[in-house]
Amino acid sequence: MGVSFDKVDGIIWFDGKLVPWAEANVHVLTHGLHYASCVFEGERAYGGEVFKSREHSERLKRSAQILDFEIPYSVAEIDAAKQLVIEKNNLPGAYLRPIAWRGSEMMGVSARSNTIHLAIACWEWPSYFDPVERLKGIRIDMAEYRRPDPRTIPALAKAAGLYMICTISKHAAERKGYADALMLDWEGRVAECTGANIFFVKEGKLHTPIADCFLDGITRTTVIDLAKKRGIEVIERRIMPEELTGFSECFITGTAAEVTPVSEIADWKFTPGAVSKRLMDDYTFEVQPKGRKAA
Repeated sequence: MGVSFDKVDGIIWFDGKLVPWAEANVHVLTHGLHYASCVFEGERAYGGEVFKSREHSERLKRSAQILDFEIPYSVAEIDAAKQLVIEKNNLPGAYLRPIAWRGSEMMGVSARSNTIHLAIACWEWPSYFDPVERLKGIRIDMAEYRRPDPRTIPALAKAAGLYMICTISKHAAERKGYADALMLDWEGRVAECTGANIFFVKEGKLHTPIADCFLDGITRTTVIDLAKKRGIEVIERRIMPEELTGFSECFITGTAAEVTPVSEIADWKFTPGAVSKRLMDDYTFEVQPKGRKAA
């Protein structure tokens, strides 16, 4: 096990100020902790530039609005703060975690007047999965929990509370020797993994679930655009588990996972092939800073 995250040596941007890592604390009676009134982003910097920083900051603001609070910083201010954190920590290749939450002024369910806080941290985080395992395709189990009906929860926000069943499902999968778990939606259709969107390949075409009860990931939309530039047809549709037998390739996408091939989902087998490899390579090129692309 590495260093505990509360003991990392670094700088965190906290409510408009740079503070030592160890001093970026909140009180135990914080509304965001007790009632999950908290939203966040996961982002990566490559060569000192945050990939699609503006899109992430816009989504952070949008997620907060869905949870009925307003982050007191503009998109431009959030983007600048992220860049400052990277520079002050001297981490040109980093994972970033902007997070916004309701404070401690009121501890009832209603907390409309609570102060809204924003913090941004960054740290080193290489590929989400073991490099050797990633190239041959990871193994995924089926999750017990399902993504809920969007009429019951703010499914389109990147909100902390939505990840509770993801943590439970990923832990269960890891205990059985899998890298992740595939979650169905409330109607039993293929949805997503615990922290990544999923794609399948059939006869050279990409198939992916419609993102209406889970997050339409920024990496997901990037890969869809890259596929279309390659002339690969992308079909967003409802996918039932029994259809998995008919797919030849599978991969997942996310800021942490990037583009990672899948070799197995429970009893279904896949062979990472040309489409997965092409999109892995295209994504790797896409995230490079503009100067490096032109070089």
